[in-house]
Amino acid sequence: MVDQIKTYIEQVRAFSTEKPDELEAFKNKYLSKKSGVVTNLFAEFKNVPTESKKEFGQVVNDLKNSVEQKYAELKEFIENLNDVKVELDLTLPGEDMPLGNRHPISVVRRQILDIFESLGFVAIETPEIDDDWHNFTALNFPPEHPARDMQDTFFVEKNPDIVLRTHTSNGQIRFMEKHKPPFKVTIPGRTYRNEDISARSHFMFHQIEGIFVDENVSFIDLKQTLLYFAKEFFGHQTKVRFRPSYFPFTEPSAEVDVTCSICGGNGCNVCKHTGWLEILGAGMVDPNVLENVGIDSKIYSGYAFGLGIERITMLKYGVKAVSYTHLTLPTK
Repeated sequence: MVDQIKTYIEQVRAFSTEKPDELEAFKNKYLSKKSGVVTNLFAEFKNVPTESKKEFGQVVNDLKNSVEQKYAELKEFIENLNDVKVELDLTLPGEDMPLGNRHPISVVRRQILDIFESLGFVAIETPEIDDDWHNFTALNFPPEHPARDMQDTFFVEKNPDIVLRTHTSNGQIRFMEKHKPPFKVTIPGRTYRNEDISARSHFMFHQIEGIFVDENVSFIDLKQTLLYFAKEFFGHQTKVRFRPSYFPFTEPSAEVDVTCSICGGNGCNVCKHTGWLEILGAGMVDPNVLENVGIDSKIYSGYAFGLGIERITMLKYGVKAVSYTHLTLPTK
């Protein structure tokens, strides 16, 4: 019986509430004159052996005092709690929340897509993890092409067929497998190369791919499209230069330069005193690529281009040198 009373005392000391009705129920449970715990214990006093009456009486009194003390403490607490009045002036202006800025790469990405959207191109998203067919084979990469080496490509879980895409050109194949000409699409996204990080390169960078396929598409169409883009993005004084190049998935292919936006084409350290800066690669879609996705190359032709967003961002903002922890300039 004494142990049970001590358990009651521990429960009383641990009790807490902020609600008046719960506090009153607590008081009645222990101190009610009809059926309270303390009242019932005092009624049992006559049945307690003589040698235990002193200890029994002490613990019952301890229980009673604990209940009364706890009740008084919580009652004062609840009354003070209810006396607290909070006044809010809803007419006061809120605190100014500083707004962040978009990253320059995100800003330029949107500007580039908007320009090509005005020409009828639709932006699509494609997987960053892809298979060999979409990333290499269907794009006319021969088995011995050096881009397939481990030094350039990240393979997933040592599976030679699954890679982190090395360019957004994989999106060309995925789109053309499911859509028939005519179409104009741009494919923005992150790409990955297994390269050392430096002030001029990074293992991850951003590209925007573009492709247009229809009947009688020519290199003239490609040149006019890229000239329009260059003038819209860099300014109407910008000139464009096409240099012969090689890409497995386009034929003929070209590297595309614009007059240096930093020196106006007069020559500076950024353009190596040539007055020109390379911004993208482009060319006519190789007939083999069209055939690989089930498009008749005798009826349809098309052009494709790919540009690095980091490089164009640096040109736009006049960034001459930068650490890889900020903007990056891919070498690809």
